[in-house]
Order: sequence, then C-alpha cells, then structure tokens
Amino acid sequence: MKIGILGTGHIGKTLVATLSAAGHEVKVANSRGPETIGPDVLAQGGRAVSAADVVLDVDIAIVSVPLNRLPDVAPLIGRSASSTVVIDTSNYYPQRDGRIDALEAGRTESLWVADQLGRPVVKAWNAIGSDSFAKKGKPVGSPDRIAIPVAADDERDRRIALALVEDTGFDGFDAGVLAESWRQQPGTPCYCTDLSRQEMPGALAAADPARSPKRRDLAFEAVLERMSGSGARDPGADYLVRLNRALFL
Repeated sequence: MKIGILGTGHIGKTLVATLSAAGHEVKVANSRGPETIGPDVLAQGGRAVSAADVVLDVDIAIVSVPLNRLPDVAPLIGRSASSTVVIDTSNYYPQRDGRIDALEAGRTESLWVADQLGRPVVKAWNAIGSDSFAKKGKPVGSPDRIAIPVAADDERDRRIALALVEDTGFDGFDAGVLAESWRQQPGTPCYCTDLSRQEMPGALAAADPARSPKRRDLAFEAVLERMSGSGARDPGADYLVRLNRALFL
C-alpha cells in the first residue's frame, strides 16, 4: 500500500522502518523539513518528503505527533483524498499537552481527534511503548507475540489497520468502535503493558474510565521522579512495563 507517515518521533520512526520492510511504499514527513530526516529513519526504504506532500496520493495516512499538535495537522489531513484511511497514534497527557477541557470531561480521545482532524480515524499503535514497539516485534505465530488494540468505526478501515499492525510484528486485536477506544487510553490495563492476544480481552473489559486518568498521572509522576533522581533521559523500557503493570492491571 501507499502510506504517508506524519511524525518522526519514536513511534513514527519504527512505523517507517517496519512498514517499509514489509514491502509498503512509505513516505514520511516532519515539521522541520525532509532534509532533517536522517538516513537511519529511511534505512528500510522510506522516502522523506515535505509535510504538504506526505498525505497526497496515499492509501493510508498515519498521524504520529503529540496530541496537542493535532489542530496544526488538520489542514494537511484535509488535503488527502476522502478514501484515505487516517490512523492516529496519539495519547493525552495533560502535563505535556496542556489541559483539554473536553477530554477532562470524559470525551474519548480518539473521538476528539476525529473532531480536530475533521475525518474518521482509526486508533492504533497508541497502546504500546516506543521501546517495546522498536524491539519486541515477532513473526506471525510466535507464542509470546505482543498484541496491539485497534479501534475504528468503519470495519474496512479497522481491517486494514489490523493487517498493518501484523506487518509491524505484532498481533492486531480488534477493539471495536471508537466509542470504546477509551479502553486503550493511558492508565488502562492494556496500555503499554505488553499483553498477548489471549490477555487482551480481559484487559479491555477491566478498564475503568474513572480510575484510568488517575493511574495515568501516577505513572507520569513516577517516571519524572525516577528520571530526576537518576539523571537519565529515559527511564528504561523494562521499568515502564513493570510500572504500568503494577499500576494498571
């Protein structure tokens, strides 16, 4: 498929690499220009383009930017064809994104994203940590393969995203419609806890909309405390999975 990826953060970089390696035609852009996208991002065959070009003539547009940048991205998405499937990987962290009243009032993140972009979206790759995503992909059929939930209102869009998740080395798990995608938001049992396909249904069912924001904020503060105490820039992937399992499961 022809895929345009907007964003070269940790998730975006891995998407470029894995989807290119799977044989898709991938182009990628960031806000700073194609000349700033390093060869490591493009090593598997991705092509750097301008932000204005990244969603033109593509089957799939993947938006992998911080949630507070989505209003800026909306005009770019508006240039894509109506048939283009838009996939969003973002998550809401008020400490980073600033307080968003609609989300604080309980609006499901992916529905808010669809409002901002003016398009239906698929929610995917938001519930896995960047280090796990980069390092823990496995071939189809591996007994310990990690599952990634995928939510969308359109069944065709959801099937396409599920297949792409498989191409990145993980089990795509059908998490239903966008109204239920709060079950894969930060602070929920399936969020960045590296669960298997067999564990995913129970984790989604156990999600608690009242408690998950509190758990999200506890995890955020724990990471900040660990980093400030050690001077490290990254708390470590194993620590994050252990922390999230302790707080969210």
